Amino acid sequence: MNLKEQFLAYLNNEKPVQWFGYAFAAFPPFFPLVIDPITLMDAALRGESYVDRWGATWRHKDTDPGAIPMVTEENKVIKDLANWRAYVKPPSIEGLDWTEAKAQIAAIDRATTFVMVPSFYGPLERAHSLMPFEDVLMAIYTDPDHMYDLLSALTDWKIEAVGRVIDELNPDIIHSHDDWGDRTNLFFSPEVFRKVLKPHYKRLYDYIKSRGVLVQHHCDGFAQGLEMDMIDMGIDMWQGILPQNDIPAIQKNINGKMLLLGGIDQARIDMPIADEALIRAEIIKAIDEYAPGGSFLPCIASLVCIHHDVTVIAFDEMNRYGAEWFAKNS
Repeated sequence: MNLKEQFLAYLNNEKPVQWFGYAFAAFPPFFPLVIDPITLMDAALRGESYVDRWGATWRHKDTDPGAIPMVTEENKVIKDLANWRAYVKPPSIEGLDWTEAKAQIAAIDRATTFVMVPSFYGPLERAHSLMPFEDVLMAIYTDPDHMYDLLSALTDWKIEAVGRVIDELNPDIIHSHDDWGDRTNLFFSPEVFRKVLKPHYKRLYDYIKSRGVLVQHHCDGFAQGLEMDMIDMGIDMWQGILPQNDIPAIQKNINGKMLLLGGIDQARIDMPIADEALIRAEIIKAIDEYAPGGSFLPCIASLVCIHHDVTVIAFDEMNRYGAEWFAKNS
């Protein structure tokens, strides 16, 4: 079995024939995503302060873990949620140049390697780039009808964008991005999630699955209690699952129906000066605690670490100790 076939065996909860290693070993080296022109237009900007094509203000410095919405009362796009249509103007995806992304994919051996394209800023993340985060969370409870309508419109645009990506690039996997909790708690009750947010993700993921593409949902926060909803929404892989979630309990609940990629507390190890012993201990802990439950592969929440030296050590230990653990337990 090649690496792609081995990954699919893990995805299908089949008994592995050998230790797979880092979760993205069957993806392009150095960085597992192929960046498409919609992502370049919508989510790949950099700077101390910039305004994107939705009119939202962001910061993304090299030392940041990712782009951070910098929304204030003065610069927020949506001034009045009841009249959100007057403020929200989704950018056009026409006239983009797909040449570079297609060239990247043409160089990939698709028999052995996955093509995965990102879809950053899911409906919730996009909403809280257009208005302050606390206003979004309050509105989910106090004005759910208008919030539902806004999320529905953002999902319409997302489906159009993902559809264009599939038309142009024919990926194996869409890496979809949205966080539903901080490190220790959900942002909302599961009941409210199911009523106000879940229908939009289900519609988006049903569409992706209808096109024959797998769904990898990134959520590197607390989302325990939503794992069965994630399966119902069509999520094949939960990427970035943190150990602040009770991963063994989640593994029992999902019963092999979704692959968990993560298990590593990146905040503890991804430092400018790599503490090799700490990094290796964190990897060993993740494999010892979560590999026995199945449907699990270790990875860093942000796919690769912010600090390259940490990535090198972490990848090495995932492969080295993982193989040792597999030999003892197979």
